[in-house]
Amino acid sequence: MRSALLIAAILGYGTLAYAEAERGLDLSALPEPGSVAPADGLVAWQRIHDVVTHPRCLNCHVGADNVPLWGTIDTPDSSHGMAINAGDSRIGAEGLSCRACHQTSTRPNTVPHAPPHTGMDWQLAPVEFQWTQRTGADICEQLRDPVRNGGRDAEGLVEHILHDAELIGFITWSFDPGAGRAPAPGSLQAHLEDMAIWTAAGMPCPTE
Repeated sequence: MRSALLIAAILGYGTLAYAEAERGLDLSALPEPGSVAPADGLVAWQRIHDVVTHPRCLNCHVGADNVPLWGTIDTPDSSHGMAINAGDSRIGAEGLSCRACHQTSTRPNTVPHAPPHTGMDWQLAPVEFQWTQRTGADICEQLRDPVRNGGRDAEGLVEHILHDAELIGFITWSFDPGAGRAPAPGSLQAHLEDMAIWTAAGMPCPTE
């Protein structure tokens, strides 16, 4: 895995070299496939779980009601204000577009409680990626299932984080959400390493 990602960066695939340099990511820290014991993979999974179930991630990984959350650590189930419903499009095309308030911009989020922006168009995750009202085992099984994770294999899950870093997208933003918002636990580098450890261990999942 590591060699493939390094080659991709050198060749400029998706300008991953830019993501590595600009975001301070260290690809050399990523383990080779099969080099990690399943027990260590499960430890890494627990840290991944702590990230994906944090409100910074969970708020947009909602179910078929298409209602984003405004959750915090203290109030994780708070629905988005203004009766927002993103519709089946998951971008608000049926009513008020997410982009009506959420700009696509790589500028820092410096204004407390203002609609956050990222380098990607704001939207809910596909409904197949729902993490609300799911156990850790459920989320783990979903993440390793290409049918429900965007068609990604183990290497693709790692590349997903690198591609997001290139764009300064939702994953990158979750660790640096700006004023007035608690960041997801850890850092982008730590999350990248945990994903690489988990996938290199064969993507083990907890039983409950």
